[in-house]
Amino acid sequence: MTENENASHGENAPRPHHHDGTDRRIHNVDARTLRAVAHPLRLRLLNTLREFGPATASKLGERLGESSGATSYHLRQLAESGMVEDAPELGKGRERWWRSVHDGSMFNAADFKTHADPEVRGAIDFVLHETATVHAQELNTWLGTVGDWSEEWQRSWDLSDFKIRLTPELALELSTKLHAVVESYRDVVPEDTEGSAVVRTHLHTFPRPSE
Repeated sequence: MTENENASHGENAPRPHHHDGTDRRIHNVDARTLRAVAHPLRLRLLNTLREFGPATASKLGERLGESSGATSYHLRQLAESGMVEDAPELGKGRERWWRSVHDGSMFNAADFKTHADPEVRGAIDFVLHETATVHAQELNTWLGTVGDWSEEWQRSWDLSDFKIRLTPELALELSTKLHAVVESYRDVVPEDTEGSAVVRTHLHTFPRPSE
C-alpha cells in the first residue's frame, strides 16, 4: 500500500514530514481500513490517486484498464472506509472527481499477523504480498525501460542487496535510520525542476536462516 509509498511496517519508523517541517498526511491503518484495501483493484486505485493526484472513475479506469463501473464501485468502498474522498471543486457538470485523503499509510504488520480475526490475518497477508508484487513489477519495468532515460539517470540508479548479521533490535534500528534518510530528501527538489523525476525507493529488511 504504497504513496504510493504507502506502507511502513516498523513500529518505530519516523513520522514522515515535508521538508518545511509540516507533517505529511499519514494514515495509521486499523483492522477496518485494512479489510477495505485488501482487494487488488482498491489497492491500485488508492496507490494511483496518491501518485498521480485526483481523477475521475473514468480516467482511473483508462489508466488501469478497468471499466468505469468497476472503478466507481471500489472508489465508493474506499470512501466508506475514509481512504478517499470527493474533490467537488475539480468537477465540471456531473463529473465526480476523487482524491486520496492521505499521502501514505503506516502499520506494524505484526499487530495484524496475530489478530484474533482470521479475516484480518488474511487481509494483512494479501496486502503484504501484493505490495511485494508491485515492487517487483516496478523494478522490472525500470530494467526494461532504462535505455529510454538520460545518461545521468542511467548512472544514478541502484540495485543492491546486503547480508549482515543482526539482532531483531538492531534490524529495527537499521530500518528506522534508513526511513529517516529517505524522508530527509523529501520536498528538497521543487516539482518543476528541470531534469528531475519521482524516484521510487524500496526497502526490504528480513532475516534469513543460517543453513
